[in-house]
Amino acid sequence: MKPHLNLALILGLLILLGCEKPKPESQRPPEIPMEEFFKNPESYRFRLSPDGTSLSFLTTYNKRLNIHVKDLATGDTIRVTSDTARDIRMYAWANNNQLIYFQDTGGDENFQLFAADKTGDNVTALTNFEGVRTQLIDDLPDLPQEIIIEMNKENPQVFDPYRINIVTGELTKLAANPGDITEWFTDHEGKLRLAIKTDGVNQTFLYRPTEEDEFEEIMSITFKDTFAPMFFTFDNKNLYALSNLGRNTTAVVEFDLETKTEKALLYENPDYDVTDLSYSRKRKVLSNAMFEADRVGYYFFDDQTKKMYEAINNGIEGDLDIYVLASTKAEDKFMFVTESDRTGTIYYTYDMADEQIELVANTRPWINPENMASVKPIQYQSRDGLTINGYLTLPTGIEPKNLPVVVHPHGGPWARDSWGYNPELQFLANRGYAVLQMNFRGSTGYGKEFWMKSFKQWGRTMQNDITDGTKYLIDQGIADPERIAIYGGSYGGYATLAGVTLTPDLYAAGIDYVGVSNMFTFMNTIPPYWEPFRDMFYEMVGDPTDAQDSVMLREVSPVFLADSIKVPMLIAQGAKDPRVNIAESDQIVEALKDNMVEVDYIVKENEGHGFSNEENRFEFYQAMETFLDKHIGEKMEIDKSEM
Repeated sequence: MKPHLNLALILGLLILLGCEKPKPESQRPPEIPMEEFFKNPESYRFRLSPDGTSLSFLTTYNKRLNIHVKDLATGDTIRVTSDTARDIRMYAWANNNQLIYFQDTGGDENFQLFAADKTGDNVTALTNFEGVRTQLIDDLPDLPQEIIIEMNKENPQVFDPYRINIVTGELTKLAANPGDITEWFTDHEGKLRLAIKTDGVNQTFLYRPTEEDEFEEIMSITFKDTFAPMFFTFDNKNLYALSNLGRNTTAVVEFDLETKTEKALLYENPDYDVTDLSYSRKRKVLSNAMFEADRVGYYFFDDQTKKMYEAINNGIEGDLDIYVLASTKAEDKFMFVTESDRTGTIYYTYDMADEQIELVANTRPWINPENMASVKPIQYQSRDGLTINGYLTLPTGIEPKNLPVVVHPHGGPWARDSWGYNPELQFLANRGYAVLQMNFRGSTGYGKEFWMKSFKQWGRTMQNDITDGTKYLIDQGIADPERIAIYGGSYGGYATLAGVTLTPDLYAAGIDYVGVSNMFTFMNTIPPYWEPFRDMFYEMVGDPTDAQDSVMLREVSPVFLADSIKVPMLIAQGAKDPRVNIAESDQIVEALKDNMVEVDYIVKENEGHGFSNEENRFEFYQAMETFLDKHIGEKMEIDKSEM
């Protein structure tokens, strides 16, 4: 038998050799200040100029994210914008010397278009119209001084397309929206040739061979089907689209505009919707399709693109998801990012000539991955036999038994949770909480049938999926049944309120962030540009003008069930929220106060649908930490033991 070394001797030798002492698995990471999770990134949203000579990015100036540009030859950096009211988040290169960006006022989502020279000169508001929302249709990469936008300038409910000169500000209206067109599309030459109109529940596709021709109808579908044009074929004759017509999941197809039929099925995943399609503008080939299972996946049409992804995978260590964002016009250099559950977004460039990868920036360099928690994909069964996919984040260094848990349903509701770095998850895990996310029925990416099971199921089977996930954690012994809170934003805020009203004994506390409380007032205060979709919304959620639906909507409106709430609540709301009006939070807060239920209410006058400004985020998450610590945290556990 071989002699074995004493453990103390091994540790002594490791120390003597300069090695770190092994960290016991039970050791918890240090408590990280809340601000470290929620402060603005050091720099992010990097973009290469079309000629590859400059690198733009967002970084903080006077507490707000502003556009900066770095000259890659000299290394000099110039601040382009100086906004002190709100962070700039949406921007792009218009040409080698100018950038465009969009900004709203106080979160009202009426975005104006601005242009600026990369030197910081000539910052100009190009669509300075009060109460008007501007959106980009086509950046026209071959016409450096022009882009195509749409605005609801003449009617708040509909958008007309315009060509705008970003140097002179000259506007040219390209077509008049008769009132029912919701989307406009251009071909590869920037010609406006496709539109989609709706009657509220049906979509009709309009096409014209040239801009001199009249639009003609080529196909109609119901909103329950998906046909999403991505871009024209490279000869500008047909369409590449994402379609689930005649199938459950959304696939990549080529659609023949002359015969008005699907010409070819190019890629289909039987289990997951294709969510994106990319192409090489220079080489005129499809490059890859993206879908999302537990993690992001790709199907490659093009060997050169596949080779690039393989080189990136081989060149960077770690279990990462990779997203190629953009390239120079010559497609000789690409910008891509990596993401994981324990690290923030990291930007790199990839040089096609020598296959070299160069680090650009870590958006959150202060985050130590070793102190972060793993986000694990999970599955459980709903009470009616559906497989519900989700993610479980467990605090590091704590035995996963009888833990305090935050159940965190996503917003949308027709969206989904994904794997990756999430500051909320990491913040809560760092404080000792397990976090459960679930892609309840109606979540996107899992096919048409799963999505349609959510129709008129707010507060019903959709909520049951959340409840069943909570009970799953209890049955697994992970959750302490007396220390479970529910927290969500937007639809997740509604699900929070539904959770504490419809299952009042399941949760010990609730946090509602810009959530719906009254289905009737919510329907009456939707933004004007959602008006064309009202009938579709009625069919998916419920029609308050219909006798039967109105009964159902009342039964699932938390404000009418407020007498059931018996747990403390934290509620946060932006005063200028155009989607979930402040009246939604005001109503439920008033009802809670009338019922003598403990409620903390945070309202921010300079915010909309969620808190954008850093100082407001800090206040909200500090309030969340104090609230959870009091009601389900370790402090609460000590108090229980002394009873």
